[in-house]
Amino acid sequence: MRGGCWAVLSCVLLAACATPARRGPGADAPRLLTWSEQMSVREAWLEKRHGLLLDMMRRHGVGMWIVVNEEFHDDPLTQFVAPPRPYAGNRDVFVFVDAGPEGLKRVALTGYAEASLARFFEFPAEGRTARDVLKELDSRYQPKTIALGIGGRRGVTRSLTRDGYAFLVEALGAEAESRFVSAAPLIEEYLDTRLPEEREHYRALVALTDAVVKEALSPAVVVPGKTTVGDVRRWLYDRLWELGVDTWFQPDLRVQRKGLVSSTSRGFLAPSTEDVVIQRGDLLHVDFGITYLGLNTDWQKMAYVPREGETDVPAGLKKALANTNALQDALMLRASRPGRSSADVYEQTMAEMKEKGIEAMVYSHPLGNQGHALGAHIDFRSASRKEEPKLLREGSYVAIELNTATAVPEWDGQKVFVMQEDPAYLTGEGWKFFVPRQEAFYFVGSQVFTTRGAAIH
Repeated sequence: MRGGCWAVLSCVLLAACATPARRGPGADAPRLLTWSEQMSVREAWLEKRHGLLLDMMRRHGVGMWIVVNEEFHDDPLTQFVAPPRPYAGNRDVFVFVDAGPEGLKRVALTGYAEASLARFFEFPAEGRTARDVLKELDSRYQPKTIALGIGGRRGVTRSLTRDGYAFLVEALGAEAESRFVSAAPLIEEYLDTRLPEEREHYRALVALTDAVVKEALSPAVVVPGKTTVGDVRRWLYDRLWELGVDTWFQPDLRVQRKGLVSSTSRGFLAPSTEDVVIQRGDLLHVDFGITYLGLNTDWQKMAYVPREGETDVPAGLKKALANTNALQDALMLRASRPGRSSADVYEQTMAEMKEKGIEAMVYSHPLGNQGHALGAHIDFRSASRKEEPKLLREGSYVAIELNTATAVPEWDGQKVFVMQEDPAYLTGEGWKFFVPRQEAFYFVGSQVFTTRGAAIH
């Protein structure tokens, strides 16, 4: 791991005594940045994002972009276009205008003053209404298009409320409404553009996710014959609370067991119910993610619970994990390059798996400001979507999410699914993991065994 990453990790994972955990037994919990420190870091990122915005607007033919934040119903874009603070005005409006030779004009029309906004936005004179200012901006700059959060396929690109839309029509007039367009393409580029300054913080976040999952799938948490799936899920929630971070989805666990017929959900192995008791000989899987600094991780790893007297993972299970590692290599190292379409990447990856006789599924998705973020998805859907396939963008983050199914001799030929999910970023040579991938099952005992040297099917 590079020196810069250790510097960030020392801030994120050490100095526990400086800032105690929120509550409970986590007095020695790793320390993350305080809320005020996080605000400072994110506001520095915001200044750089605003510096990129005008070129983005021009690429997408956007003359004016308006984000409307409603009281108690925050627009998901607000924390990424304005300082990440609580907004409690009845209606807060953030306006970005291509002012031609004047550059990017940024205007905030808020319910009440917020000091940090003055670093990023102009404010109208006291007594002027939002309607007056919007009308004046439209009249002065005459944007050919006014981009709004409407008409997109994802929630963050269609987040303008009905009343918010009506407010803008009333303020700008019926003629202006004819120039309303979807901001979806602009929003996607804006949110899918990762800053170099984010990378080491994100690497630390992935390392923290890894550490929490390793602890969850260890003898410290799992006691065979006693611990339930629900116990592990609750432990994960409580660990997040102790650390002072959030999650963007509920953590799921899956238990595979010799002789147990696993249920499916939408073509995938279904999560196990909370009353399932973890037993010796089980193969465990966790799907988990952390939200911090306006960024999100998504992480899947697997553990083996040894039987009495067992000192190694069965060879058939090692082979199954090696098959999934082979799928990762095909997708990340050989198929993916900046500028390639997600559909082409998927098809090349699956062709290699077919040639090697590996039963595989790929459903990788962008990561960043959302857990299921905007950008190019590499999955079984990308080859069949009606719209133009999306191109991979250098520097983007992705969750390399996939699985293989392998018949395991020690389980009487029962098919075992090995699911993995790892955050990665795109370089000219393909995707690179933020932290090393799993090449060994976590061993819910005293040892960990690697798949290196295991035969690939």
